[in-house]
Parts: sequence; structure tokens; C-alpha cells
Amino acid sequence: MNGGVTDRICTKERDIDYLTLLAKQYPSISDATTEIVNLQAILDLPKGTEHFISDVHGEYESFRHVLKNASGVVKTKINEIFGNALRESEKQDLATLIYYPEEKLDQIDISEREMKDWYITALYRLIQVAKRVSSKYTRSKVRKAFPPEFAYILEELINESEDRINKQEYYNRIIETIVELDRAKAFIVAISNLIQRLSIDRLHIIGDVFDRGPGADIIMDTLISYHSMDFQWGNHDIIWMGAAAGSPALICNVIRITARYDNLTILEDRYGINLLPLARFASEHYSGHDLKPFWPKGSESFEKSQKELEMTALMHKAIFVIQMKLEGQLIYRHPEYKMNDRMILDVIDYEKGTVMIDGKEYKLSSCDFPTIDPKNPFLLTDDEKDMVERLKNSFQNSYRLNEHMRTLYSKGSMYLVFNANLLIHGCVPMNSDGTFMPVNIDGEECVGRDAMDRLERLARQGYYDNDPIRREAGQDAMWYLWCGPASPLFAKSKMATFERYFLAEKETHKEVNNDYYTNRDNVEWIEKILEDFDLDPNTSHMVNGHVPVKVVKGESPIKANGKLLVIDGGFSKAYQKETGIAGYTLIYNSHGLKLVSHEPFESTAKAIEEGMDIVSTMVVLENLRDRRRVSDTDIGKDLKLQVEDLLQLVTAYRKGYIIEKK
Repeated sequence: MNGGVTDRICTKERDIDYLTLLAKQYPSISDATTEIVNLQAILDLPKGTEHFISDVHGEYESFRHVLKNASGVVKTKINEIFGNALRESEKQDLATLIYYPEEKLDQIDISEREMKDWYITALYRLIQVAKRVSSKYTRSKVRKAFPPEFAYILEELINESEDRINKQEYYNRIIETIVELDRAKAFIVAISNLIQRLSIDRLHIIGDVFDRGPGADIIMDTLISYHSMDFQWGNHDIIWMGAAAGSPALICNVIRITARYDNLTILEDRYGINLLPLARFASEHYSGHDLKPFWPKGSESFEKSQKELEMTALMHKAIFVIQMKLEGQLIYRHPEYKMNDRMILDVIDYEKGTVMIDGKEYKLSSCDFPTIDPKNPFLLTDDEKDMVERLKNSFQNSYRLNEHMRTLYSKGSMYLVFNANLLIHGCVPMNSDGTFMPVNIDGEECVGRDAMDRLERLARQGYYDNDPIRREAGQDAMWYLWCGPASPLFAKSKMATFERYFLAEKETHKEVNNDYYTNRDNVEWIEKILEDFDLDPNTSHMVNGHVPVKVVKGESPIKANGKLLVIDGGFSKAYQKETGIAGYTLIYNSHGLKLVSHEPFESTAKAIEEGMDIVSTMVVLENLRDRRRVSDTDIGKDLKLQVEDLLQLVTAYRKGYIIEKK
């Protein structure tokens, strides 16, 4: 091998240049060989645990709990360590302490002497769990996860055995001193957080953090600070990204949905969006008009006055009408979208109160549109233009909103290939014959992976580009991603928003899923997609969210003989009657793949006070005979390349091409 390296060094000057730069980091043979040994050792470690979560839709309490218990990983570790040595109630108390250390410590009500014993017992148990979850990582990686305040103590306790001769008294004395110095609480919090962090090596969010539930911003705060995370954009995320970028049509969609679910608080109080111009406009133009279709969903369960609910409904209707106008303008700008049937406002007979949908005339439940000019239905009034501009400025200048959106741009993408798995929120749109459905981008028909790459570029362009024409084009593409028939994030025949508001006939509400969804049990279809992303269909998997799995009707999340896994099981309470459960998550560790189904989560308060964990059922999808090692992962591939480079550097030192600097 060294001879081959030498030949390459002799014939390629750029190799010498690169190795010369590498030599600055490893200036001697000793330095280079030490790093080779270190990297080879890392390659033989078990791969870290990956955690997959999808379609949280603002349900921050459920999300936070699943994140803390790592979909049962923490409880599994506790059972492995303590087995029958602890009662089930003791193991659950320990798990709850790990999940919510500060809150649990505040609830303990025992005497001072009992408290000392409790602290010592809890610390011993927590240290055992910390040792187990840290065992698959290098000391260096574990050390980086330590809180600075307790770094030295944690390293001593986790890396030393309390049973070791001459170390037992030392080990015990550390724990006793922590308690005596009144640092037990702080140390328990620190080690519990460490356990949570080391339980999961990588978090994958398969889209749709936003809309419906009340706490998408809280979830985003968590994700910003998470140690290792990636995000595959969902259709409900892309509208918030586009709204922050300044797309008027997507701003209207965001406000409409938050009003529909009576959740305007997230915009006004948490993101600082000024909705006062909209409230004034709606009061002036829509007071006394028909608001029935726009009454907030679930409003009967909230303690709000009739006046507050009416104001939300007024704003809801006003913004929806503006949305329809702006979307009509956008569709007109882009005939290549082939979405003329979604313009709608120009096929309403405002005198008869009817509308033409798919060539058939329907009676509108209301034809109460005070700001629409039937002769120019897509034209914004001067008041609407002014109000939209004010909203646009507010969205673009919201610091917290844009901090969250920049996280989605920097950590997110349309899809991700990671450790031989393909992660996509929605799908790869396909025709009924199994071919990829094309989407027209810049005058060119694009399909599959190529289409997704180009759409992702346009989405980034819509947020970052300084040129107003290119920026608008990117934002229009983001709107298409939200509701376009060939959008990988949507992929339905239409978004029947207008029909659901104004037509009683249920057949008009139907949104036909792309053929991908009716054929996703077809092994050949999924293999074709995996191959398009340069993956081996015999060993790789595809992971989706987006369409809830109707478990209550007997549907399985495991498709195409296990090649496709669908993990949207109903985190959002709005979907739980339809699915019958409260979400799926996926765990991929060194032993294989495990699908976890979750029952509804009552509340954080119940979890802390009564130790009520989410009831979860784990199904082993793939149990590997040989444990998967770091060498089998994407990181392992990079490390192997580093080893190869270092071997070349050692050869260069020994052959005299580069001089050692000892």
C-alpha cells in the first residue's frame, strides 16, 4: 500500500500540498500514528442511537416527554441495569427523576436525615445509568457533554469502577462529599441531563413541527439547543419559512391556520407579530357579516369570551379572502403550475351565489365577500394592500421567528440520506404507472431527486436572495411546495380549502393523494425511489411522515416488506381519533431498528407527580446478528478517509517528501 501512496505523491502535486497542510496538524510520525490508532478504535465502537420523530404539530408536552425518555431507551437501560433488584415503582421513580430532575427534586418531602440517604441512593443509581449510556462513546465525546461545573467529578465517577481495589473508598467519598456540601441537587440535575443527552446520538425530525397545537415555538427552542439534530421540511413548516421570508400568500396561510385553531397567541405574544392592522381591517369590513365557517375550531374548550372568538373569526375570514386573491395572482404568474382550477374567485357567480368546481355548479353556503370586486376578483383593495405590507414587515422583522426559521434552513432540507436510510417528510410524487411525476422548474420538467434538489435551492433562494425577482420566484416555489399537486411535501390533487369553508357537498372536499400513497406497499416502487437516491434497496429503508397511519382501521406503518416506515401516527390531538394512537417514533441503534407506538400523553404535571410515563409499545423491525459499528455509518466513512489520509502522511514522512517537525 505504501508504494502506491508514494507513486501518487510523486505524480500529483496537489496531494503533496494537501499533505503539507495536514502535517501542520500532525507534525510528526508519532502524532499521525497516534491519531490513526485513535480513529481505528472509534471505528470499532457501536454506532450511536438515532431517534426519529415526525408530525409533532405543536404538541410540545408530548414531544418534550418523548425526547426526554428517548422513546423508551432510558427505561430500557434502567431495566437492563437493575432488573429485579429494584421494584417497578422504584425504576419508574428513577426514570421520572432523569426526565424531570428539577421538578421531581422540588416535590420530595422527607426529613433532612432521610434526604441525605435518598440523595446517596439516587446518585449511585444515576451514575450506573450514566455509565451504561456513555459506554458506546469515546471518553473525549463524553467529556464534551459534561457540564463544566461537574466535569472532573463526572469523569471520575463514570470512568472508574466503585468495586475496584483501592478505589471504593475514594468513589464513595466523592458521593458523600457532594451531599455534605449541599451540591446533590445541582449534581442530580447535571447527571440527569447528561443521561438524556447521551441516550440519543442523533435526532431526526421528519417534518411538521408547526400548526394546530399551541407550542411549535417551544419545540423550536428545544431543537435550536439540541446537541445533534437534522430536520426534513414538512408542508406545514414550509409555509412558516415562506412567511418569514416575506411571501404574502404564505403569510395569509399562516395567519389563517393559527386563527382556525384559535392559536393567534403564538403569533402575537411569542413571535411579536403585530396583528392589530388585520384586526382593524376585519372589524371595519366584516363586522355583521356571516362568520359561521370561520369560527375557531375547538373554541368551546377554551375560556374565551364571545367577543374574543368573534374577533378571531373576523380576522380569519378577512385573511382568507386576501389569501384567495393573492394565490390567484400567484397561479396566474405561473401557468407551469397547472393550478388554474384553484383560482376559484373568477368562477363564482356572485349574483346567484354559486361556484363552478370541476365543471359542476354548486350553491355556496354564503356569498358574503364585501371586499371582492366581481369584475376584478383578484385585485386587492388599497386597504388590503396596506395591511398586507404591514404584516409582511412584521413577519420579516420578528427576531425570534427568523431565529427559528434560520434553524430550519441551516439544519433542514427537503430530504436526507443518512446511514443508508432516506428520510422524506412526504413522498417522491409518482404517476400511476410507477414513473416519477414531473414538476416544471424554470421551464424544465424535473423528477425524483433532481426535482427535490432544485426545489430546495429555490426555497433557500426565497429566503436569502437579495434580488427581488429571484426572491419572489423562490417564495412562489415555497407556496407550490405547500399545496402543489407534484410537491413532494403535499402531493395531492388539490388543497380544498375554499370548498371546506363554503360548500356542503363532501365530494368537493376530497383531496386525492398522489399515486405514491396508494402504492407505497409496492416493493418495486420503493426500491425505484431508493435507487434514485443512490441507495441499495436490499439494505436501505425509507422513512416518511405526513399522512397519519390509521391504526384504528388496521393499517400498518410498515410498508413494502419493511423497506418503508411511516411514523406519522397522530402526535397532534386533532388526528388521534383518526389514528387510534398518539404517534410513532423510530429508534435505530447498533442492534437494529425498533418502531415505537405511543398512547396519548396526559400532561407533564401527571408525569412528574404520579410518575406517569407514556405507554409505549416497541416492535423490533430488524435485529442485526452483528452489532452495527461506527465503521458502518456515514461518520465511519469519513473517519476511514481520514485514516487513509494519515497513512499517506506517514508514508510521505518516511519517504522524505515532507519533513517531520518534532
